[in-house]
Amino acid sequence: MAGQQFQYDDSGNTFFYFLTSFVGLIVIPATYYLWPRDQNAEQLRLKSLRRVHGRCLWYRLRLMKSQQSIVPTLKKAALLFGWAVFLLLAYKVSKLDREYQEYNPYEVLNLDPGASLSEIKKQYRVLSLKFHPDKGGDQDTFMRIAKAYNALTNEQSRQNWEMYGNPDGPGATSFGIALPAWIVDQKNSMLVLLVYGLAFMVILPVVVGTWWYRSIRYSGDQILINTTQLFMHFMYKTPNMNMKRLGMVLTAAFEFDPRSNKEATIRPTDNIVVPQLIRELGNINVKKKEPPFCYPYSLKARVLVLAHLARMDVSEELEEDQRFVVRKSPALLQEMINVGCQLTMMANSRGGFHAPRLGTIENCMRLTQMIVQGLQESKSPLLQLPHFEEEHLRYCNSKKYKVRSLQDLVSMKDSDRRSMLRFLGEEKYEEVMAVLGSFPHLTMDIKLQVLDDEDSNNITAGSIVTVTVTLTRKRMADMFEKEQDTTQCPGEEAAAATEETADSSKAKTKVWQNKSKGAKKTAKSKKKKLTKKKATPAPAKSKQANGNVAGNEVAAAASTAAAKEEEDDASDKGSESDEGEVNKDSASERDDDSDKQSDTEVDEMAGDDEEEWEALQQSIQRRERALLETKSKVTHPVYSLYFPEEKQEWWWLYIADRRDQTLVSVPYHVCTLKDTEEVELKFPAPSKTGNYQYSVILRSDSFMGLDQIKPLKLEVHEAKAMLDNHPQWDIPDTEEEDEEQEDSDGIEESEEDDEDND
Repeated sequence: MAGQQFQYDDSGNTFFYFLTSFVGLIVIPATYYLWPRDQNAEQLRLKSLRRVHGRCLWYRLRLMKSQQSIVPTLKKAALLFGWAVFLLLAYKVSKLDREYQEYNPYEVLNLDPGASLSEIKKQYRVLSLKFHPDKGGDQDTFMRIAKAYNALTNEQSRQNWEMYGNPDGPGATSFGIALPAWIVDQKNSMLVLLVYGLAFMVILPVVVGTWWYRSIRYSGDQILINTTQLFMHFMYKTPNMNMKRLGMVLTAAFEFDPRSNKEATIRPTDNIVVPQLIRELGNINVKKKEPPFCYPYSLKARVLVLAHLARMDVSEELEEDQRFVVRKSPALLQEMINVGCQLTMMANSRGGFHAPRLGTIENCMRLTQMIVQGLQESKSPLLQLPHFEEEHLRYCNSKKYKVRSLQDLVSMKDSDRRSMLRFLGEEKYEEVMAVLGSFPHLTMDIKLQVLDDEDSNNITAGSIVTVTVTLTRKRMADMFEKEQDTTQCPGEEAAAATEETADSSKAKTKVWQNKSKGAKKTAKSKKKKLTKKKATPAPAKSKQANGNVAGNEVAAAASTAAAKEEEDDASDKGSESDEGEVNKDSASERDDDSDKQSDTEVDEMAGDDEEEWEALQQSIQRRERALLETKSKVTHPVYSLYFPEEKQEWWWLYIADRRDQTLVSVPYHVCTLKDTEEVELKFPAPSKTGNYQYSVILRSDSFMGLDQIKPLKLEVHEAKAMLDNHPQWDIPDTEEEDEEQEDSDGIEESEEDDEDND
């Protein structure tokens, strides 16, 4: 009987198969994930950003890093070496003799399959004379020839070959282990055990333990848990935190302590350089003995942040440390905002302590803007632009222009803007306009509703209110184009206004001819319509571009509105004159009209319900797609002259009660806004009925002076009382009696059946 046989590979051929497969499993995925991407694409991207971001610190550092870095070259060399090893092993395997191949006696005898017996004997005789050992031939070759001849001429051997593929019959199944035999050799046993013990009992536990120890020290946002606890302690201790105190808490983070973070460093020269910076900065609470603010690492980080905000030059020894501190600060401030939101929710649900004030959380957001732009809170937002210095602001703040914000600068005429910025050369002015045109201009569309309710527009006490905010991002350059379009076509606007005035005068004439009848009715209807309609003001940009044209448009719009009102009055007069005929109708006709009107109202209500249902289904599908879709957080690069790394343009969106200085909804960090983004903010309605005034606030985490605040009016009604006796539970007495009678009849029938069976 055939058995099984396990043996190590003495020749080493099987081991090469295993080794080739193992190297291929490593090299192929590593090439896909680690091969440096096309550096030309990165160079082209940087080249496209050069016109706007060429003066930014992060751009210059990225350009220098891409030119000096040898990491891509080392990666390519390592991967190419791996591929060379893989191809060498594959070539080695291709040259190995096949050990497991089908036995074919015709092939051994150099005969075609199906040769006759005479041909087999003749060929055997020829080969025997050639390879017989007595004739000087090879003994192994002759043995294979004799075995093949026997397999074709002996009936039993031929039958075994046809059935089992072997003339000798079924043999033992051989399994080769793809390891060389020297591994289990008695001489090498101690060495093999030593390698196994070192790999699985020392190296593997050390690697896993180190990874685990480092991972448990960080939160999901890669912030040290000790830092999060530190922020929570000080925000709980000081709910109302000013900007100065906030900077001290920020720089006390353990990320800046060399004992907790190896990236942070304390240099011997800090004892000389840091005091010099302190004297230049002035009062920064150096003598405060409250830990950890008095620790050397905290004091150094605070000095570096303040020097960054003041745009002061630091020594080369501190420049690298300053970039590290500034680079870490936005993520730490975001963690501080998250901690403030958690404390606010805990205070609202449990009570017992004061929640952080709205000003504290908003100061965190403002400090993020300041650090990204390298500006102090009191400085003008115009200093975010290139080539703007403190002495240039007097041109902008003059009585003639009064430009104090980026929006004021955008809304100016191009000629006035060029005249005001006459201190800039033509090339510098073009660069300033290119940078200003790349800044974002956002619009907010707010929709207030109560989802999963019968009346989504009715807000009741304690209901969950959903505020859907649609954010649309455009560039400031689009505002320039609109301004130019407004200033280039004043003649067309004047002509349109003249036409509207003429049309309104004609309408007035027609109405005036028929105004003698029904004067009382006309006066009443006009009074009602005046209370409902309001004159639409002219756009601000048109007014700035051409004040006379804007005034003509207002006059034309007012005359058109008056004409429409008088036409409506005439129609009301006509309907009043027909009242006598209507009163002459019979009662049956009035009933028919009322039935038709009620049917129409029912159809309209059904149509409204269908529209609401479709809108609800669309919103649910949109939310499901948003949950499944993974959006990139790469939006638009931020123009920041002094920030050391490329930062993407993100925003905070939240609802607040500015009168009580409290958060109404948790700030939502909008990280995926490229063109349009829809955000849902949910919060519970107040428990008391009445009118409430909230604010929807949009803040940038990168730019100063681009924040937006929109009012949100909330009218809370009393919740509907629950019905104790719903109509669906009102069962008539006759139905209950019928059910009882059926139950009794069923019982009697079952008793009769039992008696019959007995």
